[in-house]
Amino acid sequence: MVDKPTCLIVDDSRVIREITIRIISDLDLNAVGVESAQAGLEHCRVNRVHAVMLDWDLPDMGALDFLRGAADFAPDAKPQIILCATENDQQQFSLARAAGAAHHILKPYDRSAVESKLYEIGLLQDAAIAASK
Repeated sequence: MVDKPTCLIVDDSRVIREITIRIISDLDLNAVGVESAQAGLEHCRVNRVHAVMLDWDLPDMGALDFLRGAADFAPDAKPQIILCATENDQQQFSLARAAGAAHHILKPYDRSAVESKLYEIGLLQDAAIAASK
């Protein structure tokens, strides 16, 4: 049996992490939350992560620092990265895209938005295929 895909939530807000973990778990995926970019990179280095929901506004080490660190991962260990932002700032999205975050979602998001984004990147489809085996 194949393990369920894992989504890592990197957000300094405990409330956002808890809500997002609940949404992703309800979609029958594994969900893990960490409060800093550094903790997120460490988690990705040690564990298989399929997708990262990365807050743009992180203290200390920011989202771009996380993206630079993730760029060093082996190709088969690179997760899909979804930038989570509070502002619809196209320059911010362009910077993040150039650094490796191919997707973005605006906060506040709900289950429908998260589910749609996870389908878009193929994570939920992959979970449905794995569950049928």
